[in-house]
Amino acid sequence: QKLEVWLGPDTSDLRMRFAINTGPVTAGVLRGDKARFQLFGNTMDLCYRLETSGEIDEIHVAESAATLIKAAGFESWLTPRSEKIMLKGMGETQTYWL
Repeated sequence: QKLEVWLGPDTSDLRMRFAINTGPVTAGVLRGDKARFQLFGNTMDLCYRLETSGEIDEIHVAESAATLIKAAGFESWLTPRSEKIMLKGMGETQTYWL
């Protein structure tokens, strides 16, 4: 209810998708009517593709991030996605749900 008051009518059922990836990025401030801080690079491209191929209310994890999660001893947090996914410009990729 509070969300609908803040965002406007018909937004109380707002749903989200998330993605986690690790790797190098380039950062910068984009100027214009509204200056904003933004991250660029292949790491962000993969994260965007994971988010758009994800499922609502799920956290989609890239292989690189999954490797770090496993190395930290939290492998039980990960569930491999049942099938590899085809990501534009990146080919077939194994991903995980957190």
